[in-house]
Amino acid sequence: MSTEAAGFEELRDLYQEVILDHGRRPRNHLRLDPCDASARGDNPMCGDRVELFLRFAPDGRIARAAFLGRGCAVSQASASLLTETVPGLTPAEAKALAARLREMARTGARDESTEALARLSALSGVHEFPSRVKCATLAWHALEAALDGVKEASSE
Repeated sequence: MSTEAAGFEELRDLYQEVILDHGRRPRNHLRLDPCDASARGDNPMCGDRVELFLRFAPDGRIARAAFLGRGCAVSQASASLLTETVPGLTPAEAKALAARLREMARTGARDESTEALARLSALSGVHEFPSRVKCATLAWHALEAALDGVKEASSE
């Protein structure tokens, strides 16, 4: 095995560990009450469900994010990573991050140009499993719905 291939395998193992850790022990897995915005996401194909809660700071930035949900490790890890990543962002920044995450999940092209994107790169490997892309992006669709004032989101 080449050095480059060995390095890729180590990175892949690290990313899998991040997903498993967040899937087993999701962060911010609670109902945020009161909250300023919320939305539910549903993936009817596999049964993943996420309800995302947001609280905003006086300056309009996201102050806190939390979720409740059930489903596979990928959907729960993605929601957990979301809740750790979006606090401090403006709604526009959070939507841009959601778009980048969806692109990483679909294409596998990792973008580690910011700390947030580097953290989310763990989800880039789902592109190898097309049925898991919707699992990885469900919480991010719910984020956009919540920011748009819509109560329901789909993984479609």
